[in-house]
Amino acid sequence: MASSRKFWLGMVFGALAGGAISLLDRETRQGVKGDFKKASSTVTYIAKHPNEFIEEVQDTVNKVRSTVEQVTEDVAFITEKVEEIKDVPPQVAEMVQESKEAFSHLTTEKAKV
Repeated sequence: MASSRKFWLGMVFGALAGGAISLLDRETRQGVKGDFKKASSTVTYIAKHPNEFIEEVQDTVNKVRSTVEQVTEDVAFITEKVEEIKDVPPQVAEMVQESKEAFSHLTTEKAKV
């Protein structure tokens, strides 16, 4: 267990060192600074207007739920149609056999006449 802990600790320190080295580039620093400002302003807005955030989350959840329900209905419909199509070949074969027998019967009757 201790060696596993050392591994993860090394991963964290490696990530921190890599992040620090990447910040030596001016464009990267500016990009990170801009991202941080956007994230902090979003968090601040959510903290000041929690009800709006909750409503937006609920709206999104309702849209996802509605979409899932619609997809479920569509899949059920398609499954039903596939099952109907599976039944068609035996019915077609039966109709062909009946037609063959009917033509055979007609041919036999014409030959007698």
